[in-house]
Amino acid sequence: MPDSVRSAAAWSWRLLLIGLTIAAGLWLVTQLKVIVVPIAVALLLTVLLTPVQRFFRRHLRMSRGLASGAALIALIVVVAGLVAIAGQQIVSGFQDLRDQAVEGFEQFTQWLADGPLGLDSTTISHWLDQAGTAVSENQDSIVSGALGAATTIGHVVAGALIALFCTFFFLLDGRTIWSWVVGLLPLRARDNVHQAGRRGIVTLAAYTRTQILVAAVDAVGIGIGAAFFVPSLALPLGILVFVGSFIPIVGAIVTGSIAVLVVLVAQGWVQALVMLGIVLLVQQIEGHILQPFLMGHAVSLHPVAVLLVVAAGSFAAGIVGALFAVPIAAVLNTVVLYLHGHDKFPELGTDDRVVVRGSPQPPVIARAEADLEDVGARRRSRAGAGEDSAVVDPQDAGPVEDTPGETR
Repeated sequence: MPDSVRSAAAWSWRLLLIGLTIAAGLWLVTQLKVIVVPIAVALLLTVLLTPVQRFFRRHLRMSRGLASGAALIALIVVVAGLVAIAGQQIVSGFQDLRDQAVEGFEQFTQWLADGPLGLDSTTISHWLDQAGTAVSENQDSIVSGALGAATTIGHVVAGALIALFCTFFFLLDGRTIWSWVVGLLPLRARDNVHQAGRRGIVTLAAYTRTQILVAAVDAVGIGIGAAFFVPSLALPLGILVFVGSFIPIVGAIVTGSIAVLVVLVAQGWVQALVMLGIVLLVQQIEGHILQPFLMGHAVSLHPVAVLLVVAAGSFAAGIVGALFAVPIAAVLNTVVLYLHGHDKFPELGTDDRVVVRGSPQPPVIARAEADLEDVGARRRSRAGAGEDSAVVDPQDAGPVEDTPGETR
């Protein structure tokens, strides 16, 4: 048998095994998505709120727990405020939009009769009757779909509560939780995994902050364009674009299309074409300036790779997969490269050590405690000789300096 065939066979069963492992992992994640998705959201919120928590601790002198709670409450207040303002504008602008939609539909039917198609009123009425009949026949499906949407909303609310709960404890005890996770690994693998995890978190933080900047540019650009045509709905459309832009490339296109449809209903096709031009301009700025420079630097992924990863994530897990595909790919890229000897963040160094309960102490701690014992022994000796009137226990001689990043 030729060597090429043997080599191909050897690679084939290995690739097949890897593919089966990945498929099993994706299946398990799908089954546990009620837990996995909130934890993933909590990780994103944690890296986003960590600078806020640090600000509260340094400048307002808050404890870690109080700063974590304050950062989380600040996030909730901002989100609730935006939702309240957007909801108020939607309610106030809905009546005008409905009237404009009715007027636009009447103009459309009039164009069908008087325009180049030359349809008579009987044909148009027949089409409208067929549409009404179709809605009536599918009423049960519509009701079941509404009930399914209500169930989905319930799951979203439950997931949001889990995400907020996890975010608080990630901010409060993230180091302790990470130490426990690392402690599950073999001793010789702990340091490499810890260092790779540090770099993965830095990558995730860079992605999150960069994506917020990109989403803000999209939202401001499209929101300003919408303000010229539907002022009452400009803010809700801007918020929709901001949220949708967290799905790279695809999200802003979809939400921008919604803005174009709203302008089409409210103002007509000429204004809708202008709005479409604004959306395309914003997309060009994002695709040719923001994504290559900002996102490419933050996650080190080519735009083609980003698009393919988003497509694969959406195919595997729908909107959730599209949302988390790029950050997962970016973190995996950083971690795998570090484990194979290529450090994307050499400035982080390797001095930081995670202390796992029950594991051998780091050399710095061992030396410091040995020195502390010597200090205590000398003081006890002097006290016995009458040189010192107090016997100092080693634990009272002063705190041991933590290793960089260690929590006690």
